[in-house]
Amino acid sequence: MGSFSIWHWLIVLVIVMLVFGTKKLRNIGEDLGGAVKGFKQGMKEGSEQAEADRAQISKTTIDAEVREKDKT
Repeated sequence: MGSFSIWHWLIVLVIVMLVFGTKKLRNIGEDLGGAVKGFKQGMKEGSEQAEADRAQISKTTIDAEVREKDKT
């Protein structure tokens, strides 16, 4: 069982086009592209929101030093 050659993939592509038709394949491609774009935009908005949350937390955090008493 070796890898498929280019001719195998072309035959599979022709069979898929005959079964589904080019219009349906185009619609599937458009839907998939829209989903990928939406996912990328959601990831971008999520990272921007996370940065804004981190900035807000750093403004409200109080830094303090803890010192031990000398036991002399």
